[in-house]
Amino acid sequence: MTVTSLPTLHMPDEPTIRADAWLAAVLDGDDLTEVLRADEGFVPWLWSRWSTLSKAGLTRDDFEDVVIGYRREIWLWLAGERVWTQCCSGLMGRVSRRTTQVVNAGT
Repeated sequence: MTVTSLPTLHMPDEPTIRADAWLAAVLDGDDLTEVLRADEGFVPWLWSRWSTLSKAGLTRDDFEDVVIGYRREIWLWLAGERVWTQCCSGLMGRVSRRTTQVVNAGT
């Protein structure tokens, strides 16, 4: 039996300048999901920090699915209703659970 250790995720510094741009795009009428997925969006920004998840078997597409599923909480953070630590720690939990599912499915 092979045991795959899960990567330890860190909480990156809050992307305040990018968050302002993401919020502005949504307020200007862009779809939140598309803003999150865009080349300069939240998904690629966070994946660039947590891409070690791929070593445990979580693909970028899997990661994107988790983030998009968490978009309501991300929206609340962008809108100022949640603080970054709340938003990010909740997402870290979801990503960790999803990674555990991927690892367990492969054993």
